[in-house]
Amino acid sequence: MALPMRRTLVALHRATCSNLKNADVDVRPPLPLVLPFRTKKRYFIPQAPGAKEKRQGNPEAKAKAAGLVFRQQYFERPINIACSAGVFDPYIPPEGDARLSSLSKEGLKQRTEQIRQSATSQLAIRKIKEHDSEFTTKGFAVRAQEIFIEAHHALANFDKAKLHSLVTERCYPEMTRGNRYKSIRWRFIESLELPKVVHARCPDMVTKGNMYGQVTVRMHSKQTLAIYDRFGRLMLGSDEQPKDVLEYLVIERHLVNPYGRWRLHGKIVPSWAPAKDPIIKTVMIPGPNLKPGEEFDALSYEVPKPEAVQWSK
Repeated sequence: MALPMRRTLVALHRATCSNLKNADVDVRPPLPLVLPFRTKKRYFIPQAPGAKEKRQGNPEAKAKAAGLVFRQQYFERPINIACSAGVFDPYIPPEGDARLSSLSKEGLKQRTEQIRQSATSQLAIRKIKEHDSEFTTKGFAVRAQEIFIEAHHALANFDKAKLHSLVTERCYPEMTRGNRYKSIRWRFIESLELPKVVHARCPDMVTKGNMYGQVTVRMHSKQTLAIYDRFGRLMLGSDEQPKDVLEYLVIERHLVNPYGRWRLHGKIVPSWAPAKDPIIKTVMIPGPNLKPGEEFDALSYEVPKPEAVQWSK
């Protein structure tokens, strides 16, 4: 049985081969069969950007747990070369300034200490005069007081363009922070003492030769300040009651820039200065829930007292 079957298969094979040779057909070998298979186990599969499913957990934490390392992100910080980032070697005001007499024992000690510290200031003033030939200590003190008055008037009138020309980029956010929805009433009355230059520094920044002049001016004056909130209620100060204010102003200029100008850079607050007055805030007291048609009677309504809370130390 096996021999006739074998003969039949051989005959069929010969007939097929002869037909393929006689036919004018381009015979190509069959394409290989490709089967997908995983060669490496992946512990972390990132989520598709168009997936509609909710993301569960932090994908970066999952990737770190799987052993993958993300590239470090560098956050660039902008640098402004028009002004410095702070006050170099700030002036330390003597305790009891504007209260002690120069004839007393403590007043004489303060005077001798100022004379010792003035050597470095004199060297800085010489460098400033090399770039600003019109600089004088007496004239500059008066000019610094004018810059201070103009800057505070621009702040009270919300004149941003003028304020930018009078204060540095470091001082501007410090003066305008927290003034939204508030009204400022400021007035300069008189000078109790003539302003004078008490400190001067001429530091370099970034590169050698890129100098900035910082001059500290002592100003003792009488001023009024009143700040109102968005409801028109007084928060701080008074419009009528003036106060004696002792301030140490830091005025700065980029000396290398020929078009630079002296601008207000900051203030020095001594450690012995008195604390500021507390701010009076407007607080809304919740009233009763009225039904339609009911009227509120303020005389018969009692304000609920807050519940006592035990704070753990």
